Amino acid sequence: MSFRTIVISSQSKISYKNRFLVVRNEEDEKYIHLSEIDTIIVDSISVSISTYLLKELSNNKINIIFCDEKHNPFGELKSFYAKHNSSKKIYEQIKWTKKMKDSLWESIVKNKIYNQYLVLKKINSSNEKLLLSYISEVKIGDKTNREGHAAKVYFNSLFGKRFTRDEDNSINTALNYGYAVLLSTVNKEIINNGYLTQLGIHHKNEFNEFNLSCDLMEVFRPVIDNFVYHHKTEELDSKYKLEIVDLFNKKLKYNKRVYTFKDIIKLYTRNVFLYLEEGTTYKEFIYEESDNESISFF
Repeated sequence: MSFRTIVISSQSKISYKNRFLVVRNEEDEKYIHLSEIDTIIVDSISVSISTYLLKELSNNKINIIFCDEKHNPFGELKSFYAKHNSSKKIYEQIKWTKKMKDSLWESIVKNKIYNQYLVLKKINSSNEKLLLSYISEVKIGDKTNREGHAAKVYFNSLFGKRFTRDEDNSINTALNYGYAVLLSTVNKEIINNGYLTQLGIHHKNEFNEFNLSCDLMEVFRPVIDNFVYHHKTEELDSKYKLEIVDLFNKKLKYNKRVYTFKDIIKLYTRNVFLYLEEGTTYKEFIYEESDNESISFF
């Protein structure tokens, strides 16, 4: 099972050789077997990549995220044919009923707000009970926008009453980086299951390529929020980014068992699709913390 995240932050050449990722720079040459790799983050614009490597990464369903000159994620590699029956899955996705999608969104919003409540409970916030009261008020499809009301209370409780998500500050920069890695991880699982990231259940922006991913990642956002609250920084340096990436190797609980965060995202995504296709029970993710050498940094 793949478990390593590879972060490449210096000038280098990466290529493929005999089932190995090869990382070459002026100082040395490293080999990592593809079976060990879950995600590669190219955190430098001074990295050259062979096309053959990109093909092999796609074939092996390895996620690769590219960062710009400011070290912010701007794109990723997505395979056209991640599953043999993608056409069937997409046809099924188009037929998801509004009732089923609205019901799922109601469950996701309740799940997300409860996880936000757990984060506030850990810091003994006076607003934790207010979030609990919002959960009982969530209607099908969240028609009364309890998600939005909860978000305002939640973020103001974490980062102060003057805080807003559209500010240009170090907190939002850290949150956005964590959300970008989370989004990419969810994208990978949706594509691997044969579905389109563009067709969401609640998010429907025609300019958003990741509507469905934005839907499914909501329950996991509090994991990122909790980290940023406890690890505030004025500068999003390489060490800090590496710590955010390492969150995805953290052991958490899901469905009464312990998994890494990235494996929980995989299981949760699969369970959501079973809910939509077969009407099985929605298996919520409750943010409970239950670690491992899993990141290589070059």
